[in-house]
Amino acid sequence: MRAEGTAREEGPLVGVLAASPAELPLLRQAGLILEKFGISHEIRVISPARNPDLIDEYARTAFERGLKVVIASTGISGHLASAVAARTVLPVVGVPISTAPQLTGLEALSITAQMPSGVPVATVGVDAAVNAAVLAAEIVGVADPEVQKRLWRFKDDLAEGLKL
Repeated sequence: MRAEGTAREEGPLVGVLAASPAELPLLRQAGLILEKFGISHEIRVISPARNPDLIDEYARTAFERGLKVVIASTGISGHLASAVAARTVLPVVGVPISTAPQLTGLEALSITAQMPSGVPVATVGVDAAVNAAVLAAEIVGVADPEVQKRLWRFKDDLAEGLKL
């Protein structure tokens, strides 16, 4: 497990998880957006196939460590988002990763969206780590007026045609 990101003294608010180092560049986009909103986060690589015990520990302790939401990938390395969602009470945002030719974007999207009852994963578009971070910011912003202000500014900028 490798960690990076920003952290408050109390710890990060958002966990960003990649199932393999190959997914890390895409998931780092989420970290950049979270930084834009001033939201502390951590980025880790945890393989659901190689280290299920570590995923279990991470997910089960996420709430106690102060996380509010987890962003996790779904790609060829396994379904990290579902493994986390099954073991935490926090919202999990799944980012389907296109790893063609092994797994197309539509296959990853379908896998991420079609979770069993009681194990929801909020699903964004294929390779849409930016949208996952915006959704995570909206979740954090429900209880944080400063994040709400930044989100409103962000939405206003989008309406004016400014790019991320």
